[in-house]
Amino acid sequence: MQSVAEKDTSLLAAHPASVVGYGQMCTRCVMDMSAQGIIFDDIGVCNYCTDFLRKYSDIQKSGAKYLAFQSDFIAQIKRDGVGKKYDCIVGVSGGVDSSYVLYLAIECGLRPLAVHLDNGWNSELATHNISNLVSQLAVDLYTHVIDWEENRDLQRAFIDAHVVDIELLMDNAMLSLNYSQASKYGLKYILSGNNFATEGMRMPEGWYQHKFDKYNIRQIHKRFGVQKIKTHKCISTLDYVWYEFFRKIRRVPFLDYFSYNKAEALKILEEEVGYKPYPYKHYESIFTRFYQAYILPRKFGYDKRKVHLSSLVVSNQMTRDEALELLSMPVYSDPQQEKSDYFYVLKKLGFSEQEFSNYINSPAISHAFYGSERSFSDFLVKIYKVVKRLRYA
Repeated sequence: MQSVAEKDTSLLAAHPASVVGYGQMCTRCVMDMSAQGIIFDDIGVCNYCTDFLRKYSDIQKSGAKYLAFQSDFIAQIKRDGVGKKYDCIVGVSGGVDSSYVLYLAIECGLRPLAVHLDNGWNSELATHNISNLVSQLAVDLYTHVIDWEENRDLQRAFIDAHVVDIELLMDNAMLSLNYSQASKYGLKYILSGNNFATEGMRMPEGWYQHKFDKYNIRQIHKRFGVQKIKTHKCISTLDYVWYEFFRKIRRVPFLDYFSYNKAEALKILEEEVGYKPYPYKHYESIFTRFYQAYILPRKFGYDKRKVHLSSLVVSNQMTRDEALELLSMPVYSDPQQEKSDYFYVLKKLGFSEQEFSNYINSPAISHAFYGSERSFSDFLVKIYKVVKRLRYA
């Protein structure tokens, strides 16, 4: 009897991932026509990196202001945490950004609670990195484990729905977990690994879904799921408003208060806590790796590396030639890893090769088709901007 690894891999060969170019490519960054709404000027520079550069320049100009506020902000966290077991929450995935946030928090004398969400897809390397990180830094770790049958049911529902942002499930659950833990301990700060230097380029419309869209998750699961959901946390737009504006819990891009360079941060983590790097961003999860390197390019025609690498190019953390060289490589740098992940994911989610092939070859369906909080969230943002403008007029 053939083992899974020995089975025919014709499906892998039949659906090669798009890698380098998709139509015209920007002459400054590596964004191309796969990004909805992309516009090029007379010299071939795109609106994505032009918008990024304008915002990044503003942040650089105010960099001294951020650094000046750094000590005041850290002091405020400490004051607000007096008498409490912890003074902030740091969500850790095992990736560089969140790991460095935890490292910096300890370096600054803070008392963070590290929070991790386990949905059954952690790579061995991610488990190693998180374990080393919290033990070396002597930090308490709270891990919320999602029941695997629930998680599989939700992921299968999103696959059956043919929507692009399957990772909405994990992102939303992690946000919910961070806010709920901050609320539980009476804390005012969630220190996030989000940062402008490496993530500031906006994600193209259609490549993602509003991250506080509990309604979309519930509607898709109601239509395609079968399991009762008990352990998979969710957060809505109104939940976010409640936590941020009524409970006064702030989710802060902590790395923006520092001069953040990803390569330097990685070197520090390797030397100080024995951190081991991943080949690409967000590859700490086996499913995320497979989603970004296999599903997105083949089914949707998107390569998220273009956004991530473009951010690094425009923020001068990488040359455009270096980014192009990386893009010229297969999305899966190791063919054996691709083969292994392919069969592992299908087996773990309970898909036959034919079922998965049918999925890959079927057209995408918008999240909005199933109902979404996106328009409601956009409306609240407009109201907030008007109120803020009137307040400071």
